[in-house]
Amino acid sequence: MKITASQTELKQLIDQVVEYTFGMDLTWDWPGGVAFYGVSRAFEVTGEQAYLNRMKEWVDEYIEVGLPVWTVNTCAMGHMLITLYQQTGDQKYLDLIMSKVDYLRNDALRFGDRVLQHTVSANNDFPEQAWADTLFMAAYFLLRVGIMLKEKPLVDDALHQFFWHINYLQDENTGLWYHGYNNINKDHMSGMYWARANAWAAYTMSRAARILPEAYLYPPMMHIWSALRDQLAAIKKLQKEDGLWGTVLDYPDAYGEVSATAGICAAMVTQHNPMHSKYVQKALDGVIANIASNGRVQNVSGGTAVMKDIEGYLNIDRKWAQGWGQGLALAQLTAVLEVI
Repeated sequence: MKITASQTELKQLIDQVVEYTFGMDLTWDWPGGVAFYGVSRAFEVTGEQAYLNRMKEWVDEYIEVGLPVWTVNTCAMGHMLITLYQQTGDQKYLDLIMSKVDYLRNDALRFGDRVLQHTVSANNDFPEQAWADTLFMAAYFLLRVGIMLKEKPLVDDALHQFFWHINYLQDENTGLWYHGYNNINKDHMSGMYWARANAWAAYTMSRAARILPEAYLYPPMMHIWSALRDQLAAIKKLQKEDGLWGTVLDYPDAYGEVSATAGICAAMVTQHNPMHSKYVQKALDGVIANIASNGRVQNVSGGTAVMKDIEGYLNIDRKWAQGWGQGLALAQLTAVLEVI
């Protein structure tokens, strides 16, 4: 893949984004989970020991003050725990990982053919709803744990989630992903092709295809590969001139949203189709243009439920820094750094 970028400048930018991220008031929830996943990737790619040390300090202090109840969203914090356990071998991190796995496998709400319902609290907030967000917060986490521990049932369950989320959320006619699916009403609610939903899907599918050993031996992977191919074929045509993708992909007047752009670009880099190079370059330049000198990732939309109409998506504020913006930007920058 042909990308014009300086390794030195990318490392400096990654360091700035990581530094800003550690200064945020993050908690044990999905914003922190995505943010620290990005920091974990920064550690893995750059080898910067300080990143690992600071994540360890943060987690250890949080364990002391008390952890929340598990939900699909809080399981996103498991990504950082995987990195900490792999690097330190400390049993307490594995115990936390396995408690999240146990929750997802045995206690998390499911519907239909054991599809994870997206949960954000201990309440039944969204009965029988599948959201693309679940793929990052839970399915990709389960897959990583299954690979790490060589536990095929975990890998199978993770791929099962991918299989059904593709079936429920991807429009096979357009290749794009809806934000959510309501199994009770058998519909996609407002039916929006929300950009960050597409980023959650594309990024996790691309990572699944990359990290699973002998992936070709798992039938659901054929589904994932094809879904990702058709999704990226559709998404690339909708990129704006400044390199960003609109917060609603197929709505021309939608503002360019940086976290979604970063996740989609990272997926393209991870998939490593050389014909995506020009889209990756534009997206890289577009995201970098939205990173302030202090490492704050700008123009990131706030937390977004499945909104009732397009105005709901277009009116989401993008003034403030968000953990998912920091994390997805780091996922993009580290993916590029790996290949240049």
